[in-house]
Amino acid sequence: HTRLTCDWSSDVCSSDLGIVAGFGLVGATIAMGPDPGGFIDIPSVLIVLGGTFAATLICFPFEEFLQAFKAASKTFTSKRTMPEEVVDVMVQIAEISRREGILALERVETNNPLLKKAMQLIADNADPELIHSTVVIEISSMQKRHGINIGVFNKMAALAPAMGMLGTLIGLIQMLSQLSDPSALGPAMAVALITTLYGTILANFIFSPLATKLKSRSTQESMNLSIIFEGAKSILENNNPRLVYEKLSSFLAPSVRKHEEDK
Repeated sequence: HTRLTCDWSSDVCSSDLGIVAGFGLVGATIAMGPDPGGFIDIPSVLIVLGGTFAATLICFPFEEFLQAFKAASKTFTSKRTMPEEVVDVMVQIAEISRREGILALERVETNNPLLKKAMQLIADNADPELIHSTVVIEISSMQKRHGINIGVFNKMAALAPAMGMLGTLIGLIQMLSQLSDPSALGPAMAVALITTLYGTILANFIFSPLATKLKSRSTQESMNLSIIFEGAKSILENNNPRLVYEKLSSFLAPSVRKHEEDK
């Protein structure tokens, strides 16, 4: 049987680089100061991180909270599929259907369930309108699922600085209770401000970037789905691989499109 591969997506290298660079710069700045150990405060971590998680769980069910972190982890571990790769796969399917007939697509193996569904629709000689309605439903349901994950991290990005301010207020209240001891005011003020620092770092280096990354992933996957099902329609209408490529190449940036001499 013919084997086709079409996995979805991850920016492992660029994401790792961003995390290392971001925390590396902050860590280097702290290390250059007179007292790096003063930036470590466990109660502040509990207030900011624990408070952010607790408030988020008020907004979202526990299952959606966990699913958001599972989706985020997949952005670092799953294989990335570019639109041009999906176009190439659909052209391969067009070549198989033209050479062996559309029923041969039932025997083609793939690890992508949506690609398998598209090939089944082709093999069944489905109405193009059915294919169109199928992709609309698939994209809509996928975007709704992704929207929840994105919403979880957007909410945490908004809550983390607020929890940092809450920790700062608690620290200031504790500091004011020690006004009789001027030597204790400086350290108490430092601890009060650390929670704001923690909240800012979590929001801007973790939660907000993850929300943006998931949104970018959702957009890319929507495009890949559109390419798959638009390719299926094209194959049913005219399974000439060259014409299928010409139609699907409209999804691609001009710089990655193949010219006639490259095919």
